[in-house]
Amino acid sequence: MIVTLTINPSLDRTVTLDRLEPGRVLRTSAPVLEPGGKGVNVTRALAANGHASIAVVPVAGAEGSELGRLLDAAGVDGRYVAVSGRTRSNLSIVGGDGIVTKLNEPGSPLDADDLLAIATALRGTVRPGDWLVVSGSGTPGLIADDVRALIEAATAAGASVAVDTSGDPLAAAVAAAPRILKPNRDELAELVGRPLRTIADVLEAAREVRDSGVAIVLVTLGAAGAVLVADDTELVGESPVARPVSPVGAGDCLLAGFLSKYGSDESDLVGAFTEGLTWGAAATGLPGSAVPSPSDLHPENVQLVWQPDLDRPLVAG
Repeated sequence: MIVTLTINPSLDRTVTLDRLEPGRVLRTSAPVLEPGGKGVNVTRALAANGHASIAVVPVAGAEGSELGRLLDAAGVDGRYVAVSGRTRSNLSIVGGDGIVTKLNEPGSPLDADDLLAIATALRGTVRPGDWLVVSGSGTPGLIADDVRALIEAATAAGASVAVDTSGDPLAAAVAAAPRILKPNRDELAELVGRPLRTIADVLEAAREVRDSGVAIVLVTLGAAGAVLVADDTELVGESPVARPVSPVGAGDCLLAGFLSKYGSDESDLVGAFTEGLTWGAAATGLPGSAVPSPSDLHPENVQLVWQPDLDRPLVAG
C-alpha cells in the first residue's frame, strides 16, 4: 500500500484566458475545480491507474469539506483529519500561449493538537511494509523537527518513506534518511547551497545527498527529464512532449509512476524510472492538475540517455 500525506492541501482552480495583462479587467473561462496538493496528486494518479493508495489529508472549513467531496467523487480513498484554520485555495491562470501562472496561498498554521491528530491518523493507516509519501509544502510555522518526527515515526513503524518537499522541511527530511528523496533542480540547489547549471552538477549534488543516507535521489528537471542516483545506479532520462498543456502536478505523477513499479519490484530501477518518466510526461499533456489514466501513457516515448552530455546547460524550469 502507498499512503500519502499532504500537510498543506488545497482546492485548485484553473482558468484560461487569451492573454494575461496585468492591470486590466480580464474575462476568463469557467473555472475547473480540482483537489490539490502534491501528496493528493500522487494518490489520484495511483488510483487512476489501478494502484491502491490512501491519502491522509488535513482539512478545515468549507474549502476542506469541498476538497473531501471532490476526492470522494474521484474515487480516492481518503483519511480526512479535521484541523483548525481553513484549507487554502490556489489559482492557476493559463494564457493563450500555454504559459501557466500559479498563485498559491500559504495555508493556515497547524497547532500542536493538529499535528497530534495528523500523527494519530498516520499511525492508524500506515502498516509495516507500506510506503509513506510525505509531499508538498509545509504550513506557516511548521518547523523542521515536526517533519523529521513524522518521518522517523513512519520508519519506526516499518514503512519506507519517500519525500517531496522544499526548504527547511527538505533539509529535515534528509536528516531523517528517507528511502527516496524527490526534489526538483531548484530545491536540490537550495539543499546543497549552490547553483546546478548542468547535468553533471545535478548528478554531483544528488550523490552528495545519497551519501548522507538517502537510498535513492530522484531529481526532476522539467522539460529536460529527470535524473536518478542510487548506490550502484545512475540514470538520466527524457520523455519529450510534443504539445505540453500544463506542468502542474507532473512531478507528482512522476513519483507516483516510479512507486507503482518500484513498490512491487525494487530490483528494477530502470523499469521504475521509465514508468515515472512516462507518467510525468503524460501529466504535462493534460489541463490543470489532471492526472493521466492508462490510455494517456506512452512508454515508447521515454529515452534513457546512457551517455548524456554532462556539460549541456540546463534551461530554467
